[in-house]
Amino acid sequence: MKNTLTAIIFGVAIIAAAYLLGDAFVNRNAKSKVLSITGLGETDFTSDLIVWEGNFQKENENLKVAYAALAEDKKAVHDYLVSKGIDAENIVFNAVNTGENTRAKYSNDGRYIGQEFLGYVLSQSIKIESTDVEKVERISREVTELLNKGVQFYSQSPRYYYTKLADLKIELIKKATEDACARAEMIASNSGAKLGELSNANMGIFQITGQNSNEEYSWGGTFNTSDKDKTARITVKLEYEID
Repeated sequence: MKNTLTAIIFGVAIIAAAYLLGDAFVNRNAKSKVLSITGLGETDFTSDLIVWEGNFQKENENLKVAYAALAEDKKAVHDYLVSKGIDAENIVFNAVNTGENTRAKYSNDGRYIGQEFLGYVLSQSIKIESTDVEKVERISREVTELLNKGVQFYSQSPRYYYTKLADLKIELIKKATEDACARAEMIASNSGAKLGELSNANMGIFQITGQNSNEEYSWGGTFNTSDKDKTARITVKLEYEID
C-alpha cells in the first residue's frame, strides 16, 4: 500500500511539473504584438557658406625668374579679387609648389637615353571662404578676366555648405518622429488596435542632396556640396506595443 501511494504521488508530481514547464515554455516564446513604423523629416534650404579654390602657375628655365613671375601673378590675383569686393582677410594663398618639367630623350635609333630638362614649374593655390555666397559665386564665373592681365588662373567649382547644420538635423529628427507617431496612431485606429508604449526608436541616415537632382541615396549618407540649394532628409523608425 505504501509503495502504491508513493507511486501515485510521484506520478502526480511528474504531471504537475510537466504542466508548469510547458506553460513556462509557451509564455517564454509568446511574441508580443509590435507595430513598426517609419517617419520622414524633410526640408529645403539654401547654403550660407561658399568655398572657392583655384590656382595659377609659371614656368621658366631659371628658378629665380619663375618665382618673380609667380609673385607678379599673385599680386594681380589679389588686387583683382579685392577690386571685386572680396575682403582681403578671406583670401588665403597656400605655399608655392615647385616641380620640374621634363621630357624623355631618345637617340636617333630610338633608344631611351634619359630626361631632358625643360624648366621649373611653380604653382600656387588660393582659397576663399565667405558667407557672401552670391558675390563669390559671381566672381568665380568672371575670373577668366584675369587672362587679360596675363594670368592663367585655373578655377575650381565652388563648394556650398550650411553653418546651421546641427540645428537643422535636430529639427528634422523632430519632424520625422512626429510623422512616425501620427502614422502609428492612424494605423492602430484603422485596425481597431490600441497603441501602447514606445518600445524602440532608431534614427536613419542623414541625407543632403541637391534640390531637384537625380542624386542617389547612399547607405552611408549623402552630403552634397556642389549645389547651393539643397534638400535634407532623415528617417526615424519607431516600434510600439499594441493591444
